Amino acid sequence: MQKKFRQVAKVALVLVYFVIIAGAVVRMTGSGMGCPDWPKCFGHYIPPTEISELQWQPDTPFKKGQIIIVDQTLQVAVEDFNTGSSFDRSKWKTYTKHDYAEFNAAHTWIEYINRLFGALAGLATLALAIFSLKLLKTNKKITFLSWLVVFGMGFQAWLGATVVYSLLEPVKITVHMVMALVIVAFILYIIHETKPLAERPKTHKNIVPLLWLVLALTTIQVVLGTQVRQFVDDRIDLLGEAAKDQWLTNANWQFYVHRTFSIIVVLLNLLLAQRIYKYKLHFLKINWVLAFLSIEVISGIAMYYFDFPFGSQTVHLVLASLLFGVQFYLLLEALSAKRSYKSS
Repeated sequence: MQKKFRQVAKVALVLVYFVIIAGAVVRMTGSGMGCPDWPKCFGHYIPPTEISELQWQPDTPFKKGQIIIVDQTLQVAVEDFNTGSSFDRSKWKTYTKHDYAEFNAAHTWIEYINRLFGALAGLATLALAIFSLKLLKTNKKITFLSWLVVFGMGFQAWLGATVVYSLLEPVKITVHMVMALVIVAFILYIIHETKPLAERPKTHKNIVPLLWLVLALTTIQVVLGTQVRQFVDDRIDLLGEAAKDQWLTNANWQFYVHRTFSIIVVLLNLLLAQRIYKYKLHFLKINWVLAFLSIEVISGIAMYYFDFPFGSQTVHLVLASLLFGVQFYLLLEALSAKRSYKSS
């Protein structure tokens, strides 16, 4: 039973990471406002592919809640009806949550796919929570945490809606990203706590404080990275896509702190690896940490010195979230090993 439960948890974790990947693509392509409403997209369950679908047409049926663009405003159908020969304003109301009224088919579908992955991840975590009820008598903590993940996904969906309604306010984007990492952490904790005791490493060497430090610095790096990304987005709006070589000129303080912190993060992770290798600790996931960290550094250098090659921003963000996940799981293993050693 517990083995199958862990498999469901791993599927949920993978789907949550797919949401993070899709979200990174949304940021890279500037598709955050591809769907101006939530949870539907222009009032549709399946979004439009042509601008003509969002324009008023005579003798055309519309469903309540469907959205069209009229005079650079979003207009929402107030009821089901068929249009006549001329536009009847009484059948429409202006969308008031924001005033963004543009359509880009690519942006719309990128954002829509992101939402689809979010829905799949939500269903997977719900399945996990339902499955956890079978463990209620033997492990109440796992059942509680599994349902907490479901509520966390619901909160994350609400955050996603507020990001759209705020026209991609930077603070809300940052909170949205951090919440994704919190959900990852909860699922990883569930996976670890349902791991057979015999498979958990034991050690007398305490690396927990160092692990807490590298995990905290990684989290700070992610937060700073979202702020740097917002600065880049602003520069794109100001200078355009063609001026990539100027996007980081006159960079804000977050960029310089983010760059300096990266050196500290690398050095501390190398120190952590040295400790693990020196004392022959059975924490093999440190190899994954070093691999992700190396590619993360390379992608960061590529963005700065090679003017943001395609995909480098997505790789950078996704690897940061993967790095956080592996470091967090490594911390769980170290905490468990410490307890096991003391009790033996």
